[in-house]
Amino acid sequence: MLSCKRLLFKPKFCNKNKKKNKKKINNSKKKKSSPEISLVHNLEDDELDASFSLKSSHNHGVQPLGNLYLSSNSHNSRDIGLGQLNLLSDELVLDILGFLDGINLGILSLVSKSFYVFCAHEPLWRNLVLEELKGEFLFNGSWRKTYISANFPSFDVSCVESYGGLIVRDFYSDYLFQSWLCANLEMKPEWLERDNIARRRSISVEEFVANFEELNKPVLLEGCLENWGCLGKWDNDYLIKTCGDVKFSVGPVEMKLEDYFRYSNLSREERPLYLFDPKFGEKVPILGKEYEVPVYFREDLFSVLGDERPDYRWIIIGPAGSGSSFHIDPNSTSAWNAVIKGSKKWILFPPDVIPPGVHPSPDGAEVACPVSIIEWFMNFYEATKNWEKRPIECVCKAGEVLFVPNGWWHLVINLEESIAITQNFVSRRNLLNVLEFLKKPNASELVSGTRDRVNLHQKFESAIEASFPGTIDQLKQKAQEQQKKRSFWDTISDTSAGAFMFSF
Repeated sequence: MLSCKRLLFKPKFCNKNKKKNKKKINNSKKKKSSPEISLVHNLEDDELDASFSLKSSHNHGVQPLGNLYLSSNSHNSRDIGLGQLNLLSDELVLDILGFLDGINLGILSLVSKSFYVFCAHEPLWRNLVLEELKGEFLFNGSWRKTYISANFPSFDVSCVESYGGLIVRDFYSDYLFQSWLCANLEMKPEWLERDNIARRRSISVEEFVANFEELNKPVLLEGCLENWGCLGKWDNDYLIKTCGDVKFSVGPVEMKLEDYFRYSNLSREERPLYLFDPKFGEKVPILGKEYEVPVYFREDLFSVLGDERPDYRWIIIGPAGSGSSFHIDPNSTSAWNAVIKGSKKWILFPPDVIPPGVHPSPDGAEVACPVSIIEWFMNFYEATKNWEKRPIECVCKAGEVLFVPNGWWHLVINLEESIAITQNFVSRRNLLNVLEFLKKPNASELVSGTRDRVNLHQKFESAIEASFPGTIDQLKQKAQEQQKKRSFWDTISDTSAGAFMFSF
């Protein structure tokens, strides 16, 4: 159950428009006093100092369920307005509403104040837009307004107050409140303070291999993008002009960059759409020529497969708050991520440490991460400070590159509008890991980025033997020799700590 004071009322004092909020409170004193106002005045000063910073303070008056027990009214208007459906959870109510089309969703919103709040839930309208319009839409500030303007062009959508409108008193819902909170909560400064990653500038390839790649250890590399033509060049205007009407992969749809940038500039939601396209170099060849692979990552053994290789490079564009929840990179590959514009907060856990809130299936085929990125920071981040194996953290800025070793869990969130290039690769250091991964019994479920998942192992192994005869056997022999050289104490360490041999 959410904390009523810390999550509901404090945002009114930390919103950027403080004076406006104070005026609203003062004006409301002339009317009959409400529980909300009385609780606001009972806040302690130290609670105000630790308040959250929000982008918007309008959520139709929805409060966390814990506030019900502090209210002078004992009823929840959520239950009254839903009738017999009040027995259902909020999630189930929204699932049912998800079967309605836009017209019926709008009609239902007129039945009661409770249905008004549920039917205004932005993800419902987002699903309708993406399912019906695909990528052919112009975002209009909210998904509801976008849907209405696309389907009813003559309707004046300016009267649709997506982030304000009707305020429903005594409406309590943890689910709806947290969804709104996560969409509007800005990153707290203390979430950005920790920076414990190794940083290196102008190191040799040999140093990188010996100190980081061989040890499967992350590192942030500075100053290795200075020759990139895209650095300082790739902004919204340049990309729109260069790419024209070419469409890029954005979540479940494809969009022109002009339309996507319009969306990213106006959106404010819990899980923003993320542009993540693996074919950008083929779609717009000039983009692929305006960057080069950093010298540390040029051994890319998957290239022996030619056109049959799995997807390996992506252009990534997203607004502040967009990103990727915890995952391990596909096919047991390592990766590098270069920020061209903006900045990204990274959190990485070693292979033997499953991040809190993440639930992988026993076979590794699926990963359940039931919370959004911001929600993870709210609920789990603080606890990791006391872990023996604390995560590696950093903020990667424009011109910097992060090396992500194979098997590492990582979460990324954009702190501002960001553009990046990322590539996954296989070198001699992780070749055996990749081959072992590709031949797992459930490879058809685990392997990604290629149509032929079942035969990829055989094709890759044969191509390596043809291009680099004897390499696989040499690597296997080297691995066996290193295993024999390990001391008794190394073995004891592995027994207690798993396969990951070093800690931070």
